[in-house]
Amino acid sequence: MSVRVPRLHRTASFAALLGSLALPVSALPTSAFADSTTITTLPPVSVTANRVPTAAEETGSALTVITREELEQRQTQVLSDALRAVPGVAVNRTGPMGTLTQLRIRGSEGNQTLVLIDGIEVNDPAAGSEYDFANLLAGDVERVEVLRGPQSALYGSDAVGGVVNIVTRRGAGAPRFGAAVEGGSFGTAAGRASFGTGTDRYDLFLSGQGVTSDGVSVADKRLGNPEKDGYRNGTLTGNAAVRPTERSEIAVTGRYTRFRTDTDGFVGGRGAVDDGTSTAGEQYFGRLQGKIALLDGKWEHIVGLTHGRQQRDYRDDAKTVTSRYDGRKTKADYQTNLTLNSGPADHVLTAAVEHEEDKAISRSSFSSFDRSIGSTGLVGQYKLGLFDRLTLTGSVRHDANDLFRDATTWRTTAAYLIEESGTKLRASYGTGVKNPTLFELYGYTATYAGNPNLKPERARGWDAGFDQALWGTRASVDGTWFDQRIRDLITGTGRTSVNMPGESHIRGFELGLSVEPIDRLTVRGSYTWTDGEDSTGAELVRRPKQLASLNVNYRFLEDRANANLGVVYNGRSSDWAYDPFYNRQVVNLAPYTLVNMAGSYALSEGVEVFGRVENLFDRRYQEVWTYGAPGRAGYLGLRLSL
Repeated sequence: MSVRVPRLHRTASFAALLGSLALPVSALPTSAFADSTTITTLPPVSVTANRVPTAAEETGSALTVITREELEQRQTQVLSDALRAVPGVAVNRTGPMGTLTQLRIRGSEGNQTLVLIDGIEVNDPAAGSEYDFANLLAGDVERVEVLRGPQSALYGSDAVGGVVNIVTRRGAGAPRFGAAVEGGSFGTAAGRASFGTGTDRYDLFLSGQGVTSDGVSVADKRLGNPEKDGYRNGTLTGNAAVRPTERSEIAVTGRYTRFRTDTDGFVGGRGAVDDGTSTAGEQYFGRLQGKIALLDGKWEHIVGLTHGRQQRDYRDDAKTVTSRYDGRKTKADYQTNLTLNSGPADHVLTAAVEHEEDKAISRSSFSSFDRSIGSTGLVGQYKLGLFDRLTLTGSVRHDANDLFRDATTWRTTAAYLIEESGTKLRASYGTGVKNPTLFELYGYTATYAGNPNLKPERARGWDAGFDQALWGTRASVDGTWFDQRIRDLITGTGRTSVNMPGESHIRGFELGLSVEPIDRLTVRGSYTWTDGEDSTGAELVRRPKQLASLNVNYRFLEDRANANLGVVYNGRSSDWAYDPFYNRQVVNLAPYTLVNMAGSYALSEGVEVFGRVENLFDRRYQEVWTYGAPGRAGYLGLRLSL
C-alpha cells in the first residue's frame, strides 16, 4: 500500500545524510521471497530537487521516481521505455532499439533536459548538447528521478525543461553475485552479471551487461523497406567508496559503453530508406568525489571531478567512415551545505561553484570543426522549513560563459503539508537559459550550416499542484498545472538554425494515480495534456497533446510469482517532412497504444524464470516520420542471485 514518507528529523546523524546523498539502495527489497506489503510511491529523500537531501513532503517541484523494483517488474531492458510512463515526458525513437532516442519534458526540446548518471552530466557537446537514450540499458539502474520545470538556477544551461537523474546500484552487505540471460524475437539475446558488497567503511559494485539483436528495418517496412537493421551494445559499470571516518567518504564511479547500430539513411522527399548505413561508437564516463562533514555533521563539503567522452562514427554501406563526431565534457565542482536549527525553523544554506569545459570535434568528407567552450557557474540556495508544515526554497545562479553574455537565473518553490487530511500543496517558479550548442553555432553537413550569430534561449515557467492521500494510505492522487514560455527559441530551417522572434508558449496539466485495492496488487496511472506553440502559433513538433499510461502489478503465491501489465498511449503529434530540396512541411503522426505483459516465477531462492510480450496487439506506428517500429515480440529468461 502507498505510504507517506515522514519528514527527516532535524537531528538525523551524518551517516543517514551520507546515505541519502549516495542514494545506494531501493526503498523495497527485491528478493522473490521478500515479505513486503507496502509500496513507497515517493522516496524518503530526493537530492535532485534541491541539490541537498529533501524529504518528499518538503519538495515544491513536480518529481517522479522510478525504482529498481518497478524496472524489474516491467522487465525494462532499455531505460527510455520506462520513462514513457512518467507524466509530462514524451519519448521519440527513430526505429527499433538502438536508434536515436529523444526525451522531451513538458514540451521542451530534447537538448533542454539535463541528464545525470551518478552525478555525471552526460549531455553530448557533439550531438546538440542532447543525451541520446538509445544506448542506456537498465540492468544496473537503482532509481531514476525526473524533475520537471525550469531548473537552470540549480543546474545551468541544459536544464530548461527539467532534469533526469539516474542512480546506479551500489554494493551493500555480504558479497553477492547476480546474473540474468534472456532471448527472443528478432534474433535478440541479452545478458548481465553483477557483483556487490559493502560495509559501513566501504562498498563496491561491478556490472556488465549486453544485448545483440538482428532487429527490424529502421525505415518503415510499410514503405517497401524489408531488410533488417541490427544492434549491438556492451556496457561495463563500476563504483567504489571508502569511508576513512564516520564523516568522510571518497568515491569513484565509471561507465563504458560500446555500440553499433544499423541505421538506414534519410533522403529528402522519401524520408528513411534502406541504404546499409550504420553508426558505431563508444562512451566513457567517470567521476571522483570526496565528502566530509564538520560541526557534528551540520556543515558538509563535497568536491568532485568528472569527465565524459562520446564518439560516433557514421559509415556507408561499404563500412567506410563518412563522418566522425567526438564530444568531451570535463567538470570540476565544489558544494557546501550548512544546516541550522532554531526552534520551529530548519535552515539549509547551500553554495556551489562549477567550472565546465565542453569540446566538440567533427571530421567528415565535406567539412570539419574543432570547437570548445568554457563556463563557470555560482549557485546559492536557501531552504527554510517552518513548523514541520511549510518548506520554502530560493535559488539563484550566475553563469559566466566564454561566448555569451553572463546569465543569472533564479527559482523559488513552496510546499505546504496538511497532515490531518494527507494533503500537500506545492508550487514553483523559475527562469532558465539555454545556450546555443557548438553544432548549432559551427556545425556543417551536406545539408546544414551552423549560425555563429545565435543568441541563448531564455525561459520562464511555473507550476502549481497537489498530492493527496486517499483511502487511508492505500491510494494517492496528484495533479499539476504548468506554464512555460521560451524567448528566442532556436529552430532549424532545414539548412541552418535561427532564433525565432517573440515568445513560444507551452502549457498543460499532469495527473497521477496510485492505488493498492488489495494487498500486493498495485495500479498506477498517469495522464498529461500539453499544448505547445512557437511564436508564430504553429504546433511544436514531436510533442503529443495527450500522453497516458497504466501499469498494473500483482505479486502472488507468497511473492514467488509476479504479473505485470503495462499500457502506454501516445496521442496525435506532428513532425517535419522534407521535399528533395530539404524544404519542409508539417505532417501528422497517428496516435497509438502499446500493451506489454511481463511475468516471473521463483523456482527457488535465488533462481527465477521470467518472460514478457511487448506490443501485444502488434500495433504498427511511427514516432518519427517514415521511421518504423518493432511489431509484437516475445522474450524468455532466467535470473540468478547468489
